[in-house]
Amino acid sequence: MVTFVDQVQVFLQAGRGGNGCVSVRREKFKPLAGPDGGSGGHGGDIVLFADVQVTTLLDFHRRPHLAAEN
Repeated sequence: MVTFVDQVQVFLQAGRGGNGCVSVRREKFKPLAGPDGGSGGHGGDIVLFADVQVTTLLDFHRRPHLAAEN
C-alpha cells in the first residue's frame, strides 16, 4: 500500500560552471608569453516548473536531492 504524499522537501544544487581552460599563449619570439585560458563559467540558475500531468509527489519523496550537471 502506497501512502499519500502531499508535501515534500526538495534539496536542489545548481551547476558549478566548470573549471575553465588551462593554456599558454604562444608567440613567435616568446615561447611562454603568459596564460590565455578562461576562468570557467558562473554556474547555472535553478528554475522550477510545475507540470499539470504530475499527479503525485512520490518521486520527489523518494529522491529529494537533485543536482544539475556542470
